[in-house]
Amino acid sequence: MTGSERRDGILRTIRKSNAPVSGKRLAASYEVSRQVIVQDIALIRAAGYDIISTNRGYILNAPAGAERVLKVQHTDEQVEEELYAIVDLGGCAENVMVNHRVYGHIEAGLHISSRRDAGEFMEDIRRGKSSPLKNITSGYHYHTISADSERTLDMIEETLREKGFLVE
Repeated sequence: MTGSERRDGILRTIRKSNAPVSGKRLAASYEVSRQVIVQDIALIRAAGYDIISTNRGYILNAPAGAERVLKVQHTDEQVEEELYAIVDLGGCAENVMVNHRVYGHIEAGLHISSRRDAGEFMEDIRRGKSSPLKNITSGYHYHTISADSERTLDMIEETLREKGFLVE
């Protein structure tokens, strides 16, 4: 298991728990030291998640909501349209992921929840700071989309389907 996969698992565990999750429990679950968990929590926080440390463990300070992983494909010119479709309906594109045949699972945090965020992301792409991660897998990629409810996620999924971006 890579560090990135472990941090994703830690975040899922904390997010799904109704009670604080102790560092000791996380360390045992992932067969690492508590110090590794402390470092992972710092990296998760740096990625934009509001993890709170209590005397009983870690909790995520976030409104209750829902999330879903969607597989999509589109051109570079349609990236902005995809992101706007997500945020205009109240969603947040938490990340982008690809499954490369040689390199394996690659994931990057996005945390795009507004047109402003999407615009800044697109400006970075246009300035040549990088190219979309989807380009290394023929345009196929995944997003974890978060929203306030399953209903909102259903609307986002349907909109992406209508635009021809959703891979069934």
